[in-house]
Amino acid sequence: MFRAIADVLRQIGGAIATVVTLPFRALARLFGGASSSTRSRRV
Repeated sequence: MFRAIADVLRQIGGAIATVVTLPFRALARLFGGASSSTRSRRV
């Protein structure tokens, strides 16, 4: 039972982390893409 609760909490934490980091990743891609005209783009 504790393992099931831990799995649920882990999944919730992962989802929250994804939602929180998505805007920052989008911003980094925007600014990185805007400033990558002089250097090669990383994927």
